[in-house]
Amino acid sequence: MQKIQRIALTAGEPAGIGPDLCIQLSQKQLSCQLVVVADPELLIERAKHLKLKIDIKIFNPDKAARLNNTGIITVCPVSLADNVRCGQLNTNNSPYVIETIRLATQACMDGLFDAMVTAPVNKAVINDAGIHFIGHTEYIANITGAHPVMMLATSGLRVALVTTHIPLSEVSQSITTERLKTVISILDKDLRRYFGLSKPAILVCGLNPHAGEEGHLGREEIEIITPALVDLSTQGINLQGPLPADTLFTPKYLATADAVLAMYHDQGLPVLKHIGFGQAVNITLGLPIIRTSVDHGTALDLAGTGKANLGSLEFAIKTAQQMAESHKK
Repeated sequence: MQKIQRIALTAGEPAGIGPDLCIQLSQKQLSCQLVVVADPELLIERAKHLKLKIDIKIFNPDKAARLNNTGIITVCPVSLADNVRCGQLNTNNSPYVIETIRLATQACMDGLFDAMVTAPVNKAVINDAGIHFIGHTEYIANITGAHPVMMLATSGLRVALVTTHIPLSEVSQSITTERLKTVISILDKDLRRYFGLSKPAILVCGLNPHAGEEGHLGREEIEIITPALVDLSTQGINLQGPLPADTLFTPKYLATADAVLAMYHDQGLPVLKHIGFGQAVNITLGLPIIRTSVDHGTALDLAGTGKANLGSLEFAIKTAQQMAESHKK
């Protein structure tokens, strides 16, 4: 018999839709054992808001993974510091959010889980609590000691990023030839390892308008990006670029691509989210573990209403399962 995969799911910001999604998901039959990392009482109270019946089972790592029946949530418990009201952020509960991520990450590194999936968090309330937090990607990479590469994927398009959650004013100085070589090498390696691509075709965006217009609109393409691409191409990585970002995301180019590498967050992700918002997945490459996430935020206004859309979370779990299966081969 095929081994049942065990996936950790962090419930995210407790005042947002993360707990709702966990509860709504429990009403479906899944092809893996999903273990929600959260406060059990939070899930019980939120289920009352949603008028859904759930049965909490505490996770026992010594037992073999098994599929849950519908309505049952297996929980790895983490205690909240304060009460939760739907839609109302509370800095007292920020350490709880961080602990759910830390615990799930460490458990994956210890081999208790095949992968982890994360529900959305609110970065501002975590930082307001005095906890320096740039994002899931950077936090998990810090725990694992890895260089992270953020990639979002939807049907027909994958977009990876050279820089992630930094101000636009810091992007140019953060793009170095060495950084590009590291990011592209990780992207190429993990596209082969997790997605079964023997020689992935990667399109690379320029940084400046018109990819610098031969130096008239910026010299990063000439002095930094092109040398990195030339060097990596001689090592057998299939690269095309730097290309103007305003024309790269057209059918002519995308038809030939397995992934696009954008220089910064809002260069590539608006296109992907326009195509597949709610049906996309955020994947952190370059880690010693598998981590995927939803493509949306905490949606505080929808918490407790039953209107949260499961699409992205289901896609994130499915992707995590597929990556775990490919990794074993």
